[in-house]
Amino acid sequence: MPTNPDPLVFIVSGPSGSGKSTLVQSILELPNTLLAISCTTRTPRQTESGGKWYNFVSEAEFERMKQAGEFLEYAQVFGKNWYGTPRRWLDEARTTGKNLVLEIDVQGARQVKQNLPAAVAIFIVPPSRAEVEKRIRSRGQDSDDEIARRLQRAGQELEQYTGYDFIVINDDRDRAAKEVQSIVLAARCEMKRNEDRVKEILKSFGG
Repeated sequence: MPTNPDPLVFIVSGPSGSGKSTLVQSILELPNTLLAISCTTRTPRQTESGGKWYNFVSEAEFERMKQAGEFLEYAQVFGKNWYGTPRRWLDEARTTGKNLVLEIDVQGARQVKQNLPAAVAIFIVPPSRAEVEKRIRSRGQDSDDEIARRLQRAGQELEQYTGYDFIVINDDRDRAAKEVQSIVLAARCEMKRNEDRVKEILKSFGG
């Protein structure tokens, strides 16, 4: 039976405190989904371990990967730490026939959309600035200066929402989780992705 050689790619972006990681997890609960684990040069937080959401690498290793063309996208955040998505995840999704999920910022999303125009871009919007600040402070991991930078960046990122295919406002976690899952399921049913299979089925009817 014919299969589409290009995997479905889902981009999930949103400012710090928007709850995008939780919603990405709800997408990964669907069958046949694969998370692209990003590389970063930042120091792991106390609650983090390598290989789950991030692989932590040195700046020298990150630069080597950049020069070797190993990244699907990469960007520097706050002028210090680098983040990037290794291209090998796209190859793995193609090999396994899974949908690839990328949790990346707006800079990375633009790069992926340029290289993979068919990628489905989902932007997660928090309910308010006050809620973003509350969520960031509840982590207990950032200084007041860092929180101020994150809030400023959140406003700048929100201005980029028009570049996305779908918007999910995360003011109710359960509803927002159902919405992102619905986007994934609807994309899987697009006619152009299923036309070859339908044609094969038609042949069984003599069509």
